[in-house]
Amino acid sequence: MYCTNHWVLASNNAGKLREFNQLLAPLAINIQPQAELDVPDAIEDGLSFIENALIKARHAARLTGLPALADDSGLEVDALQGAPGIYSARYASMAGGEKSDLANMDKLLADLKDVPPAQRTARFHCVLAFMRHAEDPTPIVIQGTWEGTLLEAPAGEDGFGYDPIFWVQSHQCSSAQLSKAEKNQLSHRGQAVAAFQQRMARLLAPAQAGR
Repeated sequence: MYCTNHWVLASNNAGKLREFNQLLAPLAINIQPQAELDVPDAIEDGLSFIENALIKARHAARLTGLPALADDSGLEVDALQGAPGIYSARYASMAGGEKSDLANMDKLLADLKDVPPAQRTARFHCVLAFMRHAEDPTPIVIQGTWEGTLLEAPAGEDGFGYDPIFWVQSHQCSSAQLSKAEKNQLSHRGQAVAAFQQRMARLLAPAQAGR
């Protein structure tokens, strides 16, 4: 089952879909977003990135019969005791605002308005969960983390989510000002996918050698 080249991606986030298509191209996998298979969003009621990634992967695998790859990611801000965390995509809407990247970013900046630059440390987390089928007893779980600080105003027009306010010290710019290649190499998702590629290459090797 590992060697099938048709998977479902348990996400309808356009930004994530673009990044996964770029990052997973070396695996030669046909990854179909769940919306194309009429799979509704899973109810993400876990209390951690790992739990939610597994919930989404299991849900997509169960409804499609395909191996499923899910991602749960978010931004952890030290000055906010780890918020928005697993609620990063719903940060503004949970407080009665719009459900959009801009609304989430505006709320976060408002919440940090009195926090000095030295205390605006944060990190992106990404958890990938891969399940061969809905009852997979040994799902693959990979984590990636990207450290940074938060700006007081957005900078850059690329990327998505909180990218315009996430300052990358090594490159002296925001995540939204990085090239796609730079972001894929540095980001939490890029790190997680690179580790996932290595893991899958080891698992696929015996099957390919026997052909």
